[in-house]
Amino acid sequence: MSTGGDEDRQSVLDRFGDAVNMSAAELERWLETDTAREVGQKGSGGGESTGHASGRRIVALLRTAESNLSDADLAHMRKVTGYVHRHLAQRPGGDISESKWRYSLMNWGHDPEK
Repeated sequence: MSTGGDEDRQSVLDRFGDAVNMSAAELERWLETDTAREVGQKGSGGGESTGHASGRRIVALLRTAESNLSDADLAHMRKVTGYVHRHLAQRPGGDISESKWRYSLMNWGHDPEK
């Protein structure tokens, strides 16, 4: 019988898997583009956006065996899932194919055009 903690862990993994619809290789290629680097909220010192940094961590998470994921990894997976769901609810009207909204989501591992 599974404990609540195990179920919670599996639930986090499942929700993350639903939210992140880009493969590690797809996301890594995207993050290398100028467009990926240009979108998103930058920290006070400028530089890399929060989403771009998260995208790099998502690539690492996607390449990590589930059994090797730490509590900090699971916390980041929860953050990613929450961000993707909140951002999807703010979908703009019109063509999103070249929108900052789509590009920002892609930094977090979700391509709404997939």
